Amino acid sequence: MTLLAHRAEGPPSAPPLLLGPSLGTSTALWDKVAPELSITHRVVRWDLPGHGGSAAGLVKAGATVGDLADVVLALADSLGIERFAYAGVSLGGAVGLHLAVHRPQRLSSLAVICSSAHFNGAKPWQERAALVRREGLAGLAESADARWFTSGFTVPELVEDHRRADPEAYAACCDALAAFDLRDRLTEIAVPTLLVAGRHDPATPPAHLREIADAVPDATLVELPGASHLAPAQCPEAVLTALRAHLGGPARRGMEVRREVLGDAHVDRAQARQTPFTARFQDFISRYAWGEIWTDPTLSRRERSMITLTALVAHGHYDELAMHVRAARRGGLTPEEIGAVLLQSAVYCGVPAANSAFATAQRVLAEEDGTEG
Repeated sequence: MTLLAHRAEGPPSAPPLLLGPSLGTSTALWDKVAPELSITHRVVRWDLPGHGGSAAGLVKAGATVGDLADVVLALADSLGIERFAYAGVSLGGAVGLHLAVHRPQRLSSLAVICSSAHFNGAKPWQERAALVRREGLAGLAESADARWFTSGFTVPELVEDHRRADPEAYAACCDALAAFDLRDRLTEIAVPTLLVAGRHDPATPPAHLREIADAVPDATLVELPGASHLAPAQCPEAVLTALRAHLGGPARRGMEVRREVLGDAHVDRAQARQTPFTARFQDFISRYAWGEIWTDPTLSRRERSMITLTALVAHGHYDELAMHVRAARRGGLTPEEIGAVLLQSAVYCGVPAANSAFATAQRVLAEEDGTEG
C-alpha cells in the first residue's frame, strides 16, 4: 500500500504526535517546531498527496477531508501508532477536526492552527481547483507570500513546495476544502483541544478559530499577534509555547500530584512567589520531578517519601526536609516511621546530619500535632 511521505523524529517510545501541513506546503512547514517537540514526543510530520514526497495518486478529484483523514490513519497504522496527539495547520487542521468528530478514539489531544470548521463556502475552492487544473500552480505560487505571511516575510522553501506540487492533487485538496463544513458537529468533540489563530491571517481569520473554541467544550484559544496563515513558519517560538502547554500532560499531571503530596497551601505559596525568572524552573519541577518521577508506579508514594527524606538528610537540605516531613505525614507515614528513616540515615549519612534532621522533623511534627504555635 502506498503511504503518505513522512518524517519521524524523537524516541520511538515517546508519546506520538502527528503534524499535518497546510495546502501547498510540505513537512518543511514544521522545520522550526518539530525538532523541539521531538524532545518529548515521537513526532511524525506528513506530506499531503502530491506535495513534498507524497504520491499524487493518493487522492482523486472530488476528494473529501475524510479521504485525507483515512490516508493519515493508514500512515499511523503502518507505524504501529494506535492513539496519538495531533496538530495541523489549515487543511491539516481540518483533518484533525474530522478525526476528532469521526474517529475520536484515535486522538489523545487536538491542536487546530490557523484553520477552520469551514473554509468560506465551496465556490472559491471550486474556482481555485478549476484554475489549477487549467493553468497549473505557477501563478498561485507567485501570490503565496501574501496569502501565507505578513508583509516582508517569506520562506522560499515553502513557496517552492507550492510551485512544485502536483496540480491535480492540489486541485483535489481544493475539492476537499470546498466540501468541508463541520460546524454542526463541533460540540461532539471531546478530546482536549487547542485553537491557535494568527491575528493577521487573511485565509482563516481569528473569528474562525473563535467559532470553534466557542463550540468545543473546554477548548483553549490562543491568538498570535505577529502571525499570518503559516504560524509555525513565521512565529515558531509562539507556536511551540502554545503546543508545549497543550501537550504537557506530565506538567498537568505533575501539578496534580504535587498538590496531592505537598498540599494546596504549599503549592499555592510557591505559585504566588513565582516570577518570570523562576517560571521555567517551576515548570521543570512540575513536569519532571512530579509529572514523571512521582507518577511512576514502580514505587509507592510512601516509599518515595522515605527515599526523599534520606536524600535530603544526606545533602543537608533541611528546609526541603521540613516540607517533605509534612508531605510524608500527608502520605500516611507515622512519626515512628519517619523517625526510623532518620535513624537509618544516621548510619549511612552521618550522625551530625541526622541530628539536624531529627531537630527539623521534631519541630514539624510538633506543629502538625498543634503543640507548638
